Amino acid sequence: MTDFIFKTEPSDYSFADLAKAGSGTWDGVRNPVALRTMKEIAKGDRVFVYHTGSEKAVIGTATATTVARADPRAPALSVIDLKAGRALPKAVTLAQLKAAPAFADSPLVRMGRLSIVRLSAEQAKVIETLGGL
Repeated sequence: MTDFIFKTEPSDYSFADLAKAGSGTWDGVRNPVALRTMKEIAKGDRVFVYHTGSEKAVIGTATATTVARADPRAPALSVIDLKAGRALPKAVTLAQLKAAPAFADSPLVRMGRLSIVRLSAEQAKVIETLGGL
């Protein structure tokens, strides 16, 4: 199992929206680096959902239920299906992640506009620990 962070603007589509629906299709990714990373995701991989905007925090988890496939509305882009997991007992802020040595070289903190980021096992453990999982 590999872990990833998916970033979203909560006013557009929040973790609560995904949790309420139970599952959903993640779309709207346009950055070429994020699209390449999306294609690395396997069915069953864990996703941490990160809210951008004023929150700037990891909020919850989800599981990939498909691999990336062409977006039917924009075939040059990709979509992936997720099943909602659970909300983290404690949100993990960007400031906390930046303070963690495991994230020193992470694209999450170096490339702020990147919407999908692969996590190392150590980085996932930091989020689990700080988030109370």
